Amino acid sequence: MNSLAPYAAFFMRLAVGGVFLSRGLDRIQGGIPNLSWATAMAVYMAVTIIAIKLPHHANFELEALLLAGAVTLMALGDGPLSIGIRFKKTA
Repeated sequence: MNSLAPYAAFFMRLAVGGVFLSRGLDRIQGGIPNLSWATAMAVYMAVTIIAIKLPHHANFELEALLLAGAVTLMALGDGPLSIGIRFKKTA
């Protein structure tokens, strides 16, 4: 694996988080559930695709891309540049 690979998640977080914040944050009325950011985004995008886009035969490319990005971030976990890693308690 490339030595820069751990830092790739940082750019994925910026891209996915930026698009999600600019296009979807206003749609969350009940707040963000007690989940990690990536998990909350993945659930929100999956529900949006299944409940809103598919029944109306609407394009869901953006939502699918955000879902894929969120699932990727869930799999990668916290990277060395993650804000969340600074809040984790060491055992």
